Amino acid sequence: MTTHLDTDWTWRARRLADDLETRGDLTDPAWKTAVAAVPRHVLVPEAHQQDSTGTWQQLTTDSGEGLELAYSPTTLITQLAHRGSHRESTSSSTKPDLIVRMLETLDIHDQHRVLAVGTGTGYTTALLAHRLGDRNVYSIDIDPALVETARTRLASLGHHPTLDTRDGADGLSEHAPYDRIIATCSVPRVPWSWAEQLTPGGAVLVNVKPNIHAGNLALLHRHPDRLEGRFTERWAAFMTMRHHPHNQTPPTPRASTEGTEPRTRTTTTPPSPWWDNRVVWLLAQLHGMPTGVTIGMRLDPDTQQPAAATLTAPDGSTAEVSLTASDDSRHELTETGPTHLWDPVEHAHQTWLEHDQPDWPRLGLTATAHHQWLWLDHPDNPSHWSL
Repeated sequence: MTTHLDTDWTWRARRLADDLETRGDLTDPAWKTAVAAVPRHVLVPEAHQQDSTGTWQQLTTDSGEGLELAYSPTTLITQLAHRGSHRESTSSSTKPDLIVRMLETLDIHDQHRVLAVGTGTGYTTALLAHRLGDRNVYSIDIDPALVETARTRLASLGHHPTLDTRDGADGLSEHAPYDRIIATCSVPRVPWSWAEQLTPGGAVLVNVKPNIHAGNLALLHRHPDRLEGRFTERWAAFMTMRHHPHNQTPPTPRASTEGTEPRTRTTTTPPSPWWDNRVVWLLAQLHGMPTGVTIGMRLDPDTQQPAAATLTAPDGSTAEVSLTASDDSRHELTETGPTHLWDPVEHAHQTWLEHDQPDWPRLGLTATAHHQWLWLDHPDNPSHWSL
């Protein structure tokens, strides 16, 4: 028996597939068919949105408004965790346009075996199962509740791929080798276990991100002794891969810099590369930026508009760069604490200028069992930096 809901979601799913094709996100007819056939609202029956005050509100996706969201190129937040006085997202259903771009970038063929790292809601897994069949699709997530929920919802759609609860960095060795690995979480370095589980010539697509906003998707191919490839032209970012508690480094207590004298000078480096020039921001991590630095903004107390970009390190060091430049394009910089946080950004910006302002396609990555490094234009280029 066909219900009103069945009719509502099917035309919306077809519309989404048509829209993704029109936008250029989707060119393969097989993936277009999968997008039109997979009921995303079944896999994401509930989602969370922030209202104008920043408060999280829950909505269901079986209503008209909810269905519009489910079948739009929108990331749906599906899991929240309490972080002191606020809640932050810990799992989501990735934007369909990004997922299909990733699937097309991986050049998946009909007989390929694919491992999806980060099961989440199961939407990516469902697209893969529709295209490849259950026996060629494997998916893992560290969260057992997410895995079991996805298993149940996928089964209700007639899909029974292999799902397991694992730390994503470990892969799923007992079912290897895989022709392709797709990760919908970010990693500071590519796990070598993934290379060991790929077929010769196989490929992995993963967001390599040593710090917030500092990185991009990298398409890496398996060679006998390494993974190697380039970053994608369009920028994308995912939540950081979660690990079991015993595999995590305890956070470093933030030291106090109370009583230390601020250091003031000017800089010609633009103040917020993490938003305005993410290539420079990635290079800054490889030019000595300390681990665990957070970014932010200082608001003008009168206008409540952003007045300065800020960096804060675990050792308590800070940097604040005015967003307003002087007539000679210089920005006021104030630093406190033992670490000069803006120096790596300035060095990275200078490197970027010296190499003709490269964008993502000129940057590549090589990963071996023991070392990983970023290179420019060609793997043998002497311009490279260790991750």
